[in-house]
Amino acid sequence: MQARMKNPVFLVPEALQALHALGKATTKGLPASTIQLVHLRASQINGCGVCVDMHARELKQHGESDVRLFGVAAWRDTPFFSEAERAALALTEALTRIGDRPDAVTDEIWAEAAKHYDEQQLAVLVLNIAQINLWNRVNVAVKQVALGRAWTADDLKAAG
Repeated sequence: MQARMKNPVFLVPEALQALHALGKATTKGLPASTIQLVHLRASQINGCGVCVDMHARELKQHGESDVRLFGVAAWRDTPFFSEAERAALALTEALTRIGDRPDAVTDEIWAEAAKHYDEQQLAVLVLNIAQINLWNRVNVAVKQVALGRAWTADDLKAAG
């Protein structure tokens, strides 16, 4: 497998800096595991092999259990997630699939998320979902290749 081109974020370094700044700004107020679960689920939906690999590895490195990692794709049908995580995953799916139905984020989905997260946390959640969808779309467009291991500085240099 080979990428179609260098990843656009390396060709437009200001974009990479902006995305890193957004990522850094949106880490407060939510458990890191929730953010990573959101990233993993959106990446599964979007078919982004790089991000599925990366976020599953990050979750595992931070102590996430295999049973929860394997269950993310079928979170509705497993007992492994808290009600707050379920609300975050439902919102992730709705925002990731906005073109699939006229009312992508229903009042019911939003209200469930708002039961578990305050306005600041919802802002962080929405921005994280939007950001991972951007990364997924960039990586899918150029067919960025998953490495099956953590990325190194040399890997990033080669990709850029």
